[in-house]
Amino acid sequence: MEPQLLDTVAEGVATVVVHHPAKRNAMTAGMWRALPPLLDRLAADPAVRALVLTGEGGTFCAGADISTLRESPGEAQQWAVLAEEALAAFPKPTLAAIRGHCVGGGSQLAAACDLRFAEEGSLFGITPAKLGLVYPSSSTRRLVSLVGPATTKYLLFSGELIDAERALRTGLVDEVLREGELAQRVAKFTRVLVSRSQLTQAAAKEFANGRTDRDSHWAEQARRSGDTAEGVAAFLERRQPRFAWRV
Repeated sequence: MEPQLLDTVAEGVATVVVHHPAKRNAMTAGMWRALPPLLDRLAADPAVRALVLTGEGGTFCAGADISTLRESPGEAQQWAVLAEEALAAFPKPTLAAIRGHCVGGGSQLAAACDLRFAEEGSLFGITPAKLGLVYPSSSTRRLVSLVGPATTKYLLFSGELIDAERALRTGLVDEVLREGELAQRVAKFTRVLVSRSQLTQAAAKEFANGRTDRDSHWAEQARRSGDTAEGVAAFLERRQPRFAWRV
């Protein structure tokens, strides 16, 4: 099978799989270019309430396919940044489910997700210093927002890999699961996400990402949606809420 991004939708959750097992799911130029329109399609699908990004088999993503950097590294990096920004801008909750290596462009994609769950034994690294590349400023700032300046410098200066436990301590990942438990935990957690208010999630995502000019917009959305009244009524009636607002 050619290197590609595979996607499915089930029970409100879109799953995007980085599929390039011959090169540990390294991202080709075509895969970087394909990600933004794929995300646009899934964002517009009313059946999609959350998105999971993962890799085929036992590897999340080993980064960019280095062969694509030989002719035009600047252009290849530009496509990677556009893909990263599209993932960060996805209007619904996103979660990276990580096994094995999450390196270079793989860490770039994982950092662009809202949350990151990893299996024990996973390894993380950002390796432009091994190739003489300048890591994009937007990607660097996103990494700093996750792990702080010191860990960002450690990762970028050295290109060394860190294990899942250190990634958890530094904030690079949110949960570490024992081997064999990642899929079950991701499925359980995404069911929780799908059951919650999209209004709350969408506003929280904007605010957490630094948007400061939309308070009145979201107040109006809350007033018009009826989600608050529904949530309170469902709580008092001891039933699941039926939230109406959609992205």
